[in-house]
Amino acid sequence: MWFIFSLCTALAWGAANLFYKKGSNPEDTFSHLKIVTMVGFVMGIHAVSYMFIKDIAFDPFDMIRYLPVSFMYILSMTLGYIGLRYIELSIAAPVQNSAGAVSAILLFIFFPREMHPIDIAGIVIVSIGVITLAVFEKQQEDAALKAENKVIDPKYQLSVLAITFPILYALIDGVGTFADGIYLDELKLISEDSALLAYEFTFFIVAVICYFYLKFVKKESFAIFKEKDKGIAAVLETTGQFFYVFAMAGNAIIAAPLIAAHGIFSVILSRIFLKEVMSKRQYIMIAIIMIGIVMLGLSEEL
Repeated sequence: MWFIFSLCTALAWGAANLFYKKGSNPEDTFSHLKIVTMVGFVMGIHAVSYMFIKDIAFDPFDMIRYLPVSFMYILSMTLGYIGLRYIELSIAAPVQNSAGAVSAILLFIFFPREMHPIDIAGIVIVSIGVITLAVFEKQQEDAALKAENKVIDPKYQLSVLAITFPILYALIDGVGTFADGIYLDELKLISEDSALLAYEFTFFIVAVICYFYLKFVKKESFAIFKEKDKGIAAVLETTGQFFYVFAMAGNAIIAAPLIAAHGIFSVILSRIFLKEVMSKRQYIMIAIIMIGIVMLGLSEEL
């Protein structure tokens, strides 16, 4: 089942990226905090509902036990949201999508296990494919800007600002996923339900802090129920998180790079809903990534 959960996570997060991009305002310096607030509120609602529906006795201490993982995820996501203001003119995407490969490598180094050749081939194909696809995206965006004779602000190119956010995201998220693999798969330090609730309640607390900061410290105009795109992104993010913990608990070392392939779903959806044109090499790379995903799915049956 870890394979199905991984695909569901990738689909949900791929769709979430579409709405994150639509909901990010390059002119709004607090856009990232507003997204954090929306995601945290939705996760809090889901956590309470999930706890009562499944009649789970949640131990608040699990929030402390799981805090190292929650902290790294929330921090990396916040940095990712900041980077959305530069995503069209930076190398953020190819670097961020390498987070799954980072976590898989760390898990393999510290918790070596015998892997089927199909697993290894699938991981390599998906990881390289995701990064290459993102590079193609960057090249296509630059070509489109040049064709329109638009001047690219130097700070949005290969500057320290453009590079820092995606690198930090990839490293922190990769280490967070590595830690999650230890908690959920390798050492079984916490159950899937407890991890899910601990993370979502922690995110909710962060969201409350961000909301009060925006409303009462910065006096920002922030009408939660009018933030449609951010709200949809938050729901999709939470949906992906639900499947994510079960995928990581099942087979963390393979699930991590597979989930990182959610970028291909973002590309496909952006072409469908934003009516963008996709090049032949992008179609080819998506096909290659899909082959890698099929290989990982077949390996589960072996």
